[in-house]
Amino acid sequence: MSQKPFVVIANPAAGNGRGWSRVQWLLDRLRQAGVALELYRTERPGHAAELARSAYQAGYRRFLGIGGDGTAFEILNGLFPDAAASAPELALLPAGTGNSFLRDFTRQPERDVLEAILQGRARRCDVFRLEHAGGRLFFINLLSLGFAADVAAFRNRYFRRGGQLGYLACLLACLARLRPQSFPLQTDGGTTDARPCLFLSFNNSRFTGGKMLIAPMADPTDGLIEIVRWEPIGRLRLLWNLPGLYTGQHIRHRLASRQAARRIDFFLDRRVNVMVDGETLELQCRRLDVLPGALWLLV
Repeated sequence: MSQKPFVVIANPAAGNGRGWSRVQWLLDRLRQAGVALELYRTERPGHAAELARSAYQAGYRRFLGIGGDGTAFEILNGLFPDAAASAPELALLPAGTGNSFLRDFTRQPERDVLEAILQGRARRCDVFRLEHAGGRLFFINLLSLGFAADVAAFRNRYFRRGGQLGYLACLLACLARLRPQSFPLQTDGGTTDARPCLFLSFNNSRFTGGKMLIAPMADPTDGLIEIVRWEPIGRLRLLWNLPGLYTGQHIRHRLASRQAARRIDFFLDRRVNVMVDGETLELQCRRLDVLPGALWLLV
């Protein structure tokens, strides 16, 4: 493995500015242990991707991201697609409000990430690749379409800093105009499925939104896309079943289904709201597949 320093890419605004101060002690511990660090602070949206891309092209292969899900998403899209030929090492320190991905591996991320860096302990992790009408992007958590993505987009537009109350307001607003949507697709070259649904989720890991156990059977090391689908449901019944999203019990509902696939082909005639690793975008999705074990995760 590379002996170059770790490139540390930190988002000082993560966690409403509180997360950065919470993890500075860990950087001090790493330095005291003789771990070489090159620290960069992000200054604007997209900056983390620029920093990661520049460092990778300069020969660096070890990265430490400090921030939330969005920071990790940017770093990943700075590393890939170049990194597809040579898996980089990535450690993530949660300093944001979500930090969903690490929950698949640990409930004590600061301790375990510190130990993993000091011991050189890494595990392979899959990376998902999405091709869309405007290009391609990479992610390690999930892609969501339908109701969940619409709520996230509404929140991003009107209640970005509203916390849990803001999220609830967005949920109720989207619930008032709830309607089933169709996202025609094929899984592994099979029959096209254009049935209306409440939402579709394409998962690499189990959690989203911090503690929502949206895909309890997902495994970020199996080379597969875990697909969770909910059929159309009434407003009151949806509200009644929302708590199940935090326990994984929603997957047992008669309107829910799941399956695993290696490739998804989309046949969308428009751009739609998508939520991908904490980011909300409007994309015309075309194809989703997996880069098995394309990342060394230090955790």
